[in-house]
Amino acid sequence: MKFNIALSVAGTILLFIAGSLCQLNVCGQTPLNTRIIGGEDAQAGAWPWQVSIHVNISLGSYHSCGGSLINKDWVLSAAHCFKRNDPSNIVMYFGRRSQSGPNPNEIFRKASQIIKHPNYDSTKFDFDIALVQLSSSVDFTNYVRPVCLAAAGSVFAGGTETWVTGFGTLQSGGTPADTLQEVMIPIVNHTDCNESYNGSITSNMICAGLLNVGGKSACHGDSGGPAVNTNGSRWIQSGIVNFGSERCDDPKYPNVFARVSQFQDWIKSFTVKNPPGFVKFPSNVLSSSASPLLLSVSLAFSIIPLTISLCHSS
Repeated sequence: MKFNIALSVAGTILLFIAGSLCQLNVCGQTPLNTRIIGGEDAQAGAWPWQVSIHVNISLGSYHSCGGSLINKDWVLSAAHCFKRNDPSNIVMYFGRRSQSGPNPNEIFRKASQIIKHPNYDSTKFDFDIALVQLSSSVDFTNYVRPVCLAAAGSVFAGGTETWVTGFGTLQSGGTPADTLQEVMIPIVNHTDCNESYNGSITSNMICAGLLNVGGKSACHGDSGGPAVNTNGSRWIQSGIVNFGSERCDDPKYPNVFARVSQFQDWIKSFTVKNPPGFVKFPSNVLSSSASPLLLSVSLAFSIIPLTISLCHSS
């Protein structure tokens, strides 16, 4: 009887988190992935969640910021990328490798609404996070798919390898990159980063870079783009490019990112019908000493794999 009750509870839990399971079934996977200042050209499809956010003007459009696809309807970016909340002049490109083309695997969508965090502080760049809703859903391909997001309570220790991608300038004051760039920089612990920025780093921020070395960095135009970490075969977004030194690769100042795990509840409040895949970093393997309820939930996953069929692509 207790086992049946536990299974019933587990089933209820599974139904409740079906949306997240939908994203966990696809998020953070890069079928075609077998580096920014000091970086390298990325291969087509290597970072399928990367978004190039363009602003339309009378003479055409230009790349303004980066972003990341988190489900079929929403893009995650930085609040400071949007001076206004008017979505009418925003176009987002997915599956883009080159700004000059050709990009045979590319699709684009206009924005239907822009939601900046209500506590965003434009002077301190705190709560620097925004959600952009697409004008219509996208279909996932090998070149266009969502990234997983760091769940609340995730811990990124100093030295953890972090990949940053974007179309930003290759040097301070230079021109934006034509080809998507990728670079690996390690996490810088909070204390060291806070000292570099004279105590202005908050709990909503996470830092990465070659402190006291320099040479590799995000730069102007990479704002809003993702910083991701590997968790087994899955990629998890730990940060959103926020700010750094004016020189970009100044060894005294690591890059600062909005800490994604701090905003799980806020993100989910706008993506109720199809929440992103949140994954705790580092992941914890369910042990044999886990509670009976957790073991039942685990068993339910193996008994009821069709729960995934609750996912919808449209």
